[in-house]
Amino acid sequence: MNNANPPTRLAGVVAALVVLLSVGAAPAFAERPMQVDDAGTPDLGEFEIEGGWSREGKVRGWDMAIGYVPVENLKVELGFVRGRDRADDPNPTFRGADVGLKWVPIQADVGLSAGVAVEYGRVRVDDRQGGKGTVRERGVLALVSWGFASGQVAHLNLGREWEREGGKTEAVNTWGVGFEQPLVERLQLTLEVFGAEHRGPSRQVGLRYEIVEGVKLSGAVGRGNDQTLANVGVSWEF
Repeated sequence: MNNANPPTRLAGVVAALVVLLSVGAAPAFAERPMQVDDAGTPDLGEFEIEGGWSREGKVRGWDMAIGYVPVENLKVELGFVRGRDRADDPNPTFRGADVGLKWVPIQADVGLSAGVAVEYGRVRVDDRQGGKGTVRERGVLALVSWGFASGQVAHLNLGREWEREGGKTEAVNTWGVGFEQPLVERLQLTLEVFGAEHRGPSRQVGLRYEIVEGVKLSGAVGRGNDQTLANVGVSWEF
């Protein structure tokens, strides 16, 4: 059992959570199972609901997001996350919410798509030994995608995130490169590499399957910074 006093232990838990947020552990807009986001939005008036389970090292949790396109090429999204860090005993817990806007004025099935996303979120941490803290996060992300006539799509993300906790603010640059490859009808392979300043890259491979029109199942596994990455989930666009 960890015998650190509550303030010291809480500081360690919050510091670990800030690292996870900085490498994009809970992206606001990326389509499951990817961490790297695409430069695209659903059609005007459409909703998108998705949720699932994810793991990064000893940190595991559930998340859910609801998106809507009220104006052409503009997506508004609200997300929620709950999780637990199994690295310590008792296991610290966290829960949070974020809101984001994704604007993609240039969209094409073949060729260049480009836009930008902004988000603001807050995560509450409880070390379960009397210590509680809050991490506030905001970020901006440039999005570029290129669609090929053969169906493949490549993505590039470049961003900056700010995390504020205990009166201190830290900023990091983030990046990501992703690729989607159709395999058979309704099944796609996803490949990506992503990371943040002062951190090594994380790599992930996944599959996305559309079981019926608008409903997709997905999963991915990967590795980064000596941590195992994994996620599974479902999404519904209507």
